[in-house]
Amino acid sequence: MDDADPLLIALADPARWRLVRLLAERPRPVGVLAQLAEARQPQTTKHLQTLERAGVVTSQRSGQRRVYALRPGPLRELAATLGRLADTADRRGGSRETYDRYGLGLASERLAAEAPGWADERSFRFHRSLAGDPVAVWRHLTETALLAQWWTPDDLRVSDLVFEARPGGHIVLEYRDAEDTGGAGGTGGTGGTGDTEGPGDSESSGDSGDSDPVVGRGDGVVDVARPGERLAYRLSPRLPDGGAAFTAHVDFDLRPTGTGTDLDVHYLIADSTVESADFVAGIEIGFGQCLDKLATALDPAHDTAHDTTRPSARTEGKQVQP
Repeated sequence: MDDADPLLIALADPARWRLVRLLAERPRPVGVLAQLAEARQPQTTKHLQTLERAGVVTSQRSGQRRVYALRPGPLRELAATLGRLADTADRRGGSRETYDRYGLGLASERLAAEAPGWADERSFRFHRSLAGDPVAVWRHLTETALLAQWWTPDDLRVSDLVFEARPGGHIVLEYRDAEDTGGAGGTGGTGGTGDTEGPGDSESSGDSGDSDPVVGRGDGVVDVARPGERLAYRLSPRLPDGGAAFTAHVDFDLRPTGTGTDLDVHYLIADSTVESADFVAGIEIGFGQCLDKLATALDPAHDTAHDTTRPSARTEGKQVQP
């Protein structure tokens, strides 16, 4: 149904819902409905008129009485609409499944985070077979305009980015909720909270409300930059107080294949704080989503030239050419 609001508003009142249940049994006159509902007849009449305007009941005069009957069609349409909403939320591999997976990981990591260094040496490995050749992959790993297209999980977007693709080069990453249109140029806006970890960065933890529109911030340095072969950097996500949650050592290894490039990524945690539990819980899901977006961006069938679904980020960078 196109607009369920009037019907939902009409059904939300307990007294009107009682009348709907009575009319589902059989058509009834106003007086009888008032008696069964244990309500005054003028109030019952007003409730029935509201339901009739919403289209869920109909009425006709029979002698001195006005008899009301339920119209099942709008209820069936509403039920179908609610069913589709539930199916959307429950679809396999959808956002709700990711949310639940993150929640399970979050509880486990919070229990494990008992002392500083609790997650040190924890590592994650990722592999993707990409359609682009190593030169194209390298550009997507190091050129900020391309990097901003994929360097966040699905529910976030890059809002500020600096990446100097040379040993000792500076890295700054900031991101916001994907549906937050503020801060498209690196300033202003309002944001939400993210659930999953980016590529070495993470969400700002704590209950900051709307005071800070930025979901996550991180900064770091490039250690290795061999164009088309290997990229390694350190990146530290920032806690709300500005301290580092942990340091991510991320190493990308590129190998040419007959159809493109095999990309292997090693993600190693060091200097972990107790407060980093929420961030660590999202690494596997969030970084995996990032790499899936990278694969999509390199797919020849994917046209990014006319992709206007996300605001642009403020980006800076220095590219080392192969």
